[in-house]
Amino acid sequence: MKRIIALVLACLFLMSMVTGCGSKADTNTGSDSGTTTTAPAGDSSAAEVKDDPNVKVINLWSFTEEVPKMLDKYKELYKEKTGKDFPYEIKTTVIPTTNQEYQPALDTALAGGGADAPDIFCAEAAFVLKYTKGDASQYAAAYKDLGIDVDTLLKEADIAQYTVDIGTNPDGELVGLGYQATGGAFIYRRSIAKDVWGTDDPATIKDKVGPGWDKFYEAAAELKAKGYGIVSGDGDIWHAVENSSDKPWVVDGKLVIDPKREAFLDLSKKLKDNGYHNDTQDWTDAWYADMKDASAQKIFGFFGPAWLINYVMAGNSGGEKIGEGTYGDWAVCEPPVGFFWGGTWVIANKDTKVPAAVGDIIKWITLDSSDTGLQYFWANGTLNGPGGTKDTVASGTVMKKSDGKLDFLGGQNMFDAFVPAGQYANGTNLTQYDETINAKWREQVREYTAGNKSREQAIADFKQIVEDTLDIPAAE
Repeated sequence: MKRIIALVLACLFLMSMVTGCGSKADTNTGSDSGTTTTAPAGDSSAAEVKDDPNVKVINLWSFTEEVPKMLDKYKELYKEKTGKDFPYEIKTTVIPTTNQEYQPALDTALAGGGADAPDIFCAEAAFVLKYTKGDASQYAAAYKDLGIDVDTLLKEADIAQYTVDIGTNPDGELVGLGYQATGGAFIYRRSIAKDVWGTDDPATIKDKVGPGWDKFYEAAAELKAKGYGIVSGDGDIWHAVENSSDKPWVVDGKLVIDPKREAFLDLSKKLKDNGYHNDTQDWTDAWYADMKDASAQKIFGFFGPAWLINYVMAGNSGGEKIGEGTYGDWAVCEPPVGFFWGGTWVIANKDTKVPAAVGDIIKWITLDSSDTGLQYFWANGTLNGPGGTKDTVASGTVMKKSDGKLDFLGGQNMFDAFVPAGQYANGTNLTQYDETINAKWREQVREYTAGNKSREQAIADFKQIVEDTLDIPAAE
């Protein structure tokens, strides 16, 4: 650690003495005379940027306290590197998304500009495309225009491609990246696997539940024969279906139902008709109950990223250590199809007056794969000291050198499953309307599986609802 800090400090010192450098250099933030970051010789992916020395505030907007709290560590590291306090006040604005208030407020602040406009803002998967590719993408700065050597750092960090695809604007420039990997795995009960197949080995179970939905339903039938459901509700397979589709919901201004998404009607009905699930809805008490064996039919598994394990399942397992409730009786394997679920992207305002300082923060969060980058602390649960929650991160490089063993998973290293999961995920089939359209689609699917509508009527009603709600007509 000391050797790394010394090297960085030396580099920072050299950059303060000269403009330009023949080798790759870290950003030097907070100079009283204005910060300058220069692209390495022969490199066109990073621009020379200069901060306005009169600006002393960086405005950060987010919908949770997660990113604001990260910057406490950033400022601590800054002081270790330079011997000085971070020269900017970080003013945070946190507005939860629960009441749909974050986006309107953010849009107003971005459009208003001025000293109070966001310099850095966060967007979650449900609406990030609005800011990277859609109606508000004009506000996003290209990472290279913040002095970030994008091409080199993407390769060094081994960033999952789906996060890059989502964060790339229509001109092909990277404008947003996440820090948390949300590629999905299949999370299953070890004891049930042993009862049905005689083993709980992830290498074996992944071949039982996949690849493909046909194998998944073969496993469902075998589980049912022993009295188990394969998932809690149809929502458990939805994100895998959604993100494995080839086409997005909207193509050339028209609503398109990709065949893989249309097949969700049949996949959902098969679950219900055969009693392969408990017919719960995600984020309800009945769904949580299936995580702790509180239902008549025990449930084998859930689909999700590491955050589902850490922040949902662990707290609803009925225990806090191995042997309590279902805690410790879980494992993860590759899913039948690749998918991701959720995530937060970090974006800079193209009109920020302190692009070098902002760029250094964003680089530390999203592209720094060293042992002092945010993602190393995040992966190992050490951001606030030892013993914190370990999580998957965007950098495959970081996960490969980190300890992903969890007691909740019976000591399994979750990175063994989640590193490839991130590579299988697809980020090219999303639109800025997904949050709304997904909800409408799932409502109609449940109407069909409940027997309230025919398959044809559910599809027709869905198309009409989308047109009425979003003014997006269905493609012929």
